[in-house]
Amino acid sequence: MNATLVRCLLMTFAVLPTPALAAPDAVFEWNQRAGTCALEAKQNAPLATRTLAMVHVAMFDAINSIEGGYTPYKFKVPASPGSSAEAAGVAAAHAVLGKLFPDQKSVLDSAYAASLAQIPGGSGKTAGIAVGEDVAAKILALRASDGADAPNDYRPSTAPGIYVATTLPIVSRWGNVTPWVMQRGLQFRPSPPPQLTSQQWAQDYNEVKDLGGTKSTSRTADETDIARFWIITGPQISDPIARQLASAPGRSLIQNARLFALLEMAVADAYIAVFDAKYNFNFWRPITAIRNGDIDGNDATTRDPDWEPVIDTPPHPEYPCAHCIASATARAVLESEFGAGPHALSMTSPTAPGVERHWTSIKDFADEVSSARIYGGIHYRTSTEVAKRMGTEIGELTVQNYLKPAH
Repeated sequence: MNATLVRCLLMTFAVLPTPALAAPDAVFEWNQRAGTCALEAKQNAPLATRTLAMVHVAMFDAINSIEGGYTPYKFKVPASPGSSAEAAGVAAAHAVLGKLFPDQKSVLDSAYAASLAQIPGGSGKTAGIAVGEDVAAKILALRASDGADAPNDYRPSTAPGIYVATTLPIVSRWGNVTPWVMQRGLQFRPSPPPQLTSQQWAQDYNEVKDLGGTKSTSRTADETDIARFWIITGPQISDPIARQLASAPGRSLIQNARLFALLEMAVADAYIAVFDAKYNFNFWRPITAIRNGDIDGNDATTRDPDWEPVIDTPPHPEYPCAHCIASATARAVLESEFGAGPHALSMTSPTAPGVERHWTSIKDFADEVSSARIYGGIHYRTSTEVAKRMGTEIGELTVQNYLKPAH
């Protein structure tokens, strides 16, 4: 499956209905709208997480400027009595997306008008819009020079005149993007991957060789479905789960605004952290390692000259696992809000038509995301475990230090 199709599928999922949701509020609506915008712009996963974080931080700081109750991420602007918090949130989201995606102006303006039409008119609505637009302008200025537009200057390894694959790895400088909650991209950089001569490397190598290849006789049909299900990436790994949990009766607009701001900031930083590590260690993917198993210096690994993974290998280094850090980060944020469970959760995926996955806890959901990358033949066990630890730390950092109840 080519990269453009995968991106389209992942963002198409953003607008699919989630089972058993209550009537969506402005936070739900513009979470889905932001995903649709990223689809149209063909944003890769790290850039899409930045988009979602900008939208939801702007929505939270705008809504919180009116309702209060929490410390802002950065901005608490003046709001006159009676200002509409919902209008502020909608205006903030629209203003951010309009700046990021000017070629989608007509669609965004139509969605904006439809959202505002649901809010009673009057001075409170007008005042709320002004608050939202003010906060959005401040968030846009804050992120204007965050490094997200740095050129991809990755230099392929070769010798003069020797052909190498001409598809460049993506987002080679993403680890230098300004984080939302971390101090720097390398704050949670892990230890190096296992030495190629180690027993751990042999275990990792042989597990993915056995389970993740197209010719595997060990992988079950269910594990194959799981691998294909989780081709979806970026914010769509966890946003549908967050929407299900946040649909619980009695939750307020400010609670959902805070939840999604925390979630999107944490996941955006997880991508910064994981790409810092990926390009620092530059570790080979299973398809490279297994086709070169005779040169790693380990007698416990054997070469398979035509081994191929179940799903297409992403165009960036292996270690650590991006899906795994994202799902673990989301788990930490969501469990801080909803507890460890049990929770009845389910999803469908456009990359596994006809398959519906069910889980009884947030942990089960997150663990399945990690296992999928081994079943798919693109990650090693150690990489998934390391990424999960990183994600847990980033999620906990976020909820412990940001958008706290105000005293």
